[in-house]
Amino acid sequence: MTEQRIDLGLTSTSTAGGGCGDGCGCGHGAAASAPAVRPDAATTDVIRVEGMTCAHCVRAVTEELNALDGVEVVDVELRVGDASLVRVAGTADDDALTAAINEAGYTRVR
Repeated sequence: MTEQRIDLGLTSTSTAGGGCGDGCGCGHGAAASAPAVRPDAATTDVIRVEGMTCAHCVRAVTEELNALDGVEVVDVELRVGDASLVRVAGTADDDALTAAINEAGYTRVR
């Protein structure tokens, strides 16, 4: 599998008075089919990461990536026995993403 960069083209929406329309009072905008990100963060990196085996691994990588400037959304698909997939939406530099994954104790597969 090769890495890919995807143009999301997402913008956020809102409803008058707040709330997503589900009656939960969360304060988020209207329900959308995908998470909202800043217009200047219209790309997602799909990164393969080796060594992740459990929820703790997912949390460690997610926390390191979320600490970076420019990271808007992190989604991890844990794949035991294969490289896990980490999707990062935002404007963070590719080298910074790799460094954060390494800091969490895991290896990016190129």
